[in-house]
Amino acid sequence: MKKIKSVHVKPVFATALKVLGFILFLILGIFIFYRVQIRDLTKLGYSEVASNRILFSKNKQKVMSIGENKTLNLAFESDDFNEKYFQNYAKIKYIEQDHLIQNINQLLKVGYSNQDINIILSHGTSESVEAFAKRDKVHYLEEFFSYDFAKLENYDRYVQYSDETGEDELETIIYVNLDNDQVDYDYSELVSKFSLDMLVNKHHRLDENFAPSDLTVIEEEYASEADMQCSRLALNAFKEMYRAAEAEGYQLVINSAYRSYQDQVDLVNFYFDAYGQEYVDKYVAKPGYSEHQTGLAFDIGSRNSRTFANSKEFVWMKDNAYKYGFIMRFDERYEDLTGFRKEPWHYRYVGKDIAKYVYEHNNMSLEEYYVLFLDK
Repeated sequence: MKKIKSVHVKPVFATALKVLGFILFLILGIFIFYRVQIRDLTKLGYSEVASNRILFSKNKQKVMSIGENKTLNLAFESDDFNEKYFQNYAKIKYIEQDHLIQNINQLLKVGYSNQDINIILSHGTSESVEAFAKRDKVHYLEEFFSYDFAKLENYDRYVQYSDETGEDELETIIYVNLDNDQVDYDYSELVSKFSLDMLVNKHHRLDENFAPSDLTVIEEEYASEADMQCSRLALNAFKEMYRAAEAEGYQLVINSAYRSYQDQVDLVNFYFDAYGQEYVDKYVAKPGYSEHQTGLAFDIGSRNSRTFANSKEFVWMKDNAYKYGFIMRFDERYEDLTGFRKEPWHYRYVGKDIAKYVYEHNNMSLEEYYVLFLDK
């Protein structure tokens, strides 16, 4: 028999191992290179998702030259990313809103500049920006939106009110933001949470079950009648003010404080029977629209005078009430804003910080303060 020649497999196996090793080394090298590229971007603040898309879209160098940019990061994370708007994204300030990149794309398509879009985004919500982006381009955005508290969704109302009244931009924004361009009582926002800065007027209402959780009876020393109630916070502040006034020879007294929703119903009916509907409409708040229901409002009188506005106590209050957290709520100057006639006896507890600010700014109305700082 012939001998079968042996096959030498070792050299072939060794070669295969070398090839496999080279491939693995190449893959490892590529992976390390890839991770280094990703790390460069993540160190700048870009997410893994955004960094991957930046790298594979060959935009790394442009992004590195720009640096950290939240809007650009979101754009690369989004399926709405549009390469032609790359530079726009980089110059538009990030706002945390739903569909931000989609809305930016639409605004750019309509023809707004980067500056315009920054103005639009900073004054709107996700919903209002989306709606605004669907309309024809609006010119002269700065006319109203140079004020931080202007609202994008109110743009058409600003224009209409300004055209109808001739009021300047600032007065228009304040008036419209308070919904004073709407019919009294017909258009109102429900206020459900008790707070020292809560706003209650003809466009901000309380429901029939609302009452402050810290209702307390006012001691007869401070009140003209027994069993009156108010917020404990307001009462403690009044006591401090009462003692300070008394030390200077002035005699304050609370003539009216907390009134429930039903109390206001009874009051409206009383004045209707006595004076008729026209009087009620002009001088008496409807149930749910009276500050007295908050427990933070007092009708304050003088024990030395039947007419508070003519008393020395009234003069003292104008100069000192803010020190104890109270403001005169219904100034004659602001009847158009508050919706109520002047009431020199009606004081509202808002806390010392707000009262001090109001006093130092020409005794501005609570409505103005609300628009400037609270209406978010």
